[in-house]
Amino acid sequence: MKLVFASNNKNKIKEIKSLLPDTIQILSLEDIGCTEEIEETENTITGNAKLKADYITKKYGYDCFADDTGLEVEALGGAPGVYSARYAGENVTYEENAQKMLKEMKDKVNRKAQFKTVIVLNLMGKQYLFDGICEGEITNNKHGNGGFGYDPIFKPKGFEHTFAEMSLKEKGRISHRGLAVKKLVNFLKDKV
Repeated sequence: MKLVFASNNKNKIKEIKSLLPDTIQILSLEDIGCTEEIEETENTITGNAKLKADYITKKYGYDCFADDTGLEVEALGGAPGVYSARYAGENVTYEENAQKMLKEMKDKVNRKAQFKTVIVLNLMGKQYLFDGICEGEITNNKHGNGGFGYDPIFKPKGFEHTFAEMSLKEKGRISHRGLAVKKLVNFLKDKV
């Protein structure tokens, strides 16, 4: 089975590919000739994932899936949430977002946070949703060199290491994206 993953984020593509069985081949937006940036204009994680999946299905005619992820920090009232990728502003680096988060959390006692991923799948004219949540906390400092985004400052509940200190395989077993992808894969097993 071939599915378009509506993303040009090389880190996400690598992570998703590592989680899928060999029977499912992933095509990136680049692979299908989609060079435009799909603007995330919705105010929910589900809304943005749906927007991206629908854009590819309508414009290119492919069965596809898209995801959106947000980091929700309890002490910040659930922020940055849907704005996680642009928390420190437009066109910022992962490092700038992580540094802003560390600064915002500097004096906070409550460091509880969770990552939430929603995957929207458009398949044979129908739409399906899968989600994954990973609870944890924001660390006081950065730890590790792996992963991307907030991985160096997010320690999942029940673990001593941040996502950035874990292997891709280890992270994939417990992460928000990994959990959502498992639901997607289990659903697709019947379709392959």
